[in-house]
Amino acid sequence: MKKTKILTISDHPLSPSGVGTQTRYFIEALLKTGRYQFVCLGGAIKHNDYTPVNVDPHGEDWRIIPVDTYGTPDIIRSILQNERPDVLWFMTDPRFYEWLWEMDNEIRSLVPMVYYHVWDNFPAPEFNGKWYRSTDEIVAISKVTYGCVKEVVPEASLNYIPHAVPTQFFHPATSNDEKSKASTLRHNIINTSTEFNNPKKKIFFWNSRNARRKLSGTLIWWFKELLDEIGHDKASLLMHTDARDQHGQDLPHIMERLGLTDGQVLLSTNKVSPEELAHMYRAADYTIGISDAEGFGLSTLESLTCGTPIIANMTGGLQEQVTDGTNWFGWGIEPVSKTVIGSLQVPYIYEDRISQKDFNATMKKAIKLSKPKYQKLSKMCLQHVKDNYSFEKFEQSWINLIDEIVEKHGSWETRKNYDRWTLLEVA
Repeated sequence: MKKTKILTISDHPLSPSGVGTQTRYFIEALLKTGRYQFVCLGGAIKHNDYTPVNVDPHGEDWRIIPVDTYGTPDIIRSILQNERPDVLWFMTDPRFYEWLWEMDNEIRSLVPMVYYHVWDNFPAPEFNGKWYRSTDEIVAISKVTYGCVKEVVPEASLNYIPHAVPTQFFHPATSNDEKSKASTLRHNIINTSTEFNNPKKKIFFWNSRNARRKLSGTLIWWFKELLDEIGHDKASLLMHTDARDQHGQDLPHIMERLGLTDGQVLLSTNKVSPEELAHMYRAADYTIGISDAEGFGLSTLESLTCGTPIIANMTGGLQEQVTDGTNWFGWGIEPVSKTVIGSLQVPYIYEDRISQKDFNATMKKAIKLSKPKYQKLSKMCLQHVKDNYSFEKFEQSWINLIDEIVEKHGSWETRKNYDRWTLLEVA
């Protein structure tokens, strides 16, 4: 039986970015059926070698072609003619795909375009309407994204499939080895300090890109001033990130300037495996995500999947992770400022900022939470993930949806539901 071929465009699917990992999970889910094969344009990273590669153990069923940015019109034209894919699937912020939508008449006459859509916030982006209407199927990563698209193009074929993470890696410590490694890491973090050693110290974890919207510098500054108030032996902050990212701040400089050199703030800068990352979530008491804009927030979901509650800004996809509308799985901090910012590509979008006062109050509540209440909260986190972000449901949802799309739209000689012309009434 001939396999259905899907062309994907995204961050390199073997890269550690959120877009890259979710692309990989999507691909691996479809490969399990034995009915699909993939040609991937792997972008958004610097390549030393542009030679196409087969991904083991899938051979010709999963090939990756390294590209700069996310590709070019000529690359797409070449792949369409030489590979004859049945579906084009692409993912990330729409700002990176205007060139792709501008050639939609060339693509959609042959194959359907499926967009896994990332959008951070309201007001509804009317300026994206022309791109949404140039897409056959839109899949939203969050309820905020879904609501934005629905308001702009209510006629769109729209689905909601939130991100998920594999419990193969992310789960509470169950084996003696996992418990030992998490305990050892926790012990090392607590005992890094010479002056502020405290076995009851709370550990807060932050795992994000050191970029402006993630507020990495703000977090360090506020954390220091919180410790000044409650005592430097009460908590430590572990930050897993590039400490000197060109799109962020010089975190070691900030730490030196604030005198946070005795274990109050610790940096983890080496790339680690998912298994090692899970140990960090298990060692921590809470994971923090206070970005002023966040399409989803993968680190907070990884934390919840390990049973570690979160402290999050009530923005974008973070807000649906920290509460289901009734129960809370940590603490959500309401923004005190919703500033409308923008650019030439994105004329307007809310930037949600929390206050230091609310941050401090929330952190104090987290630190004071009793052990029985914390254990109950941890169990609720796991149930929340099971109910709303199941990895098995993520995989099956994509399989079902792509099966439906292939049947609904066809490709090449069997292409359906696409008109090559539009009738306009001219006054």
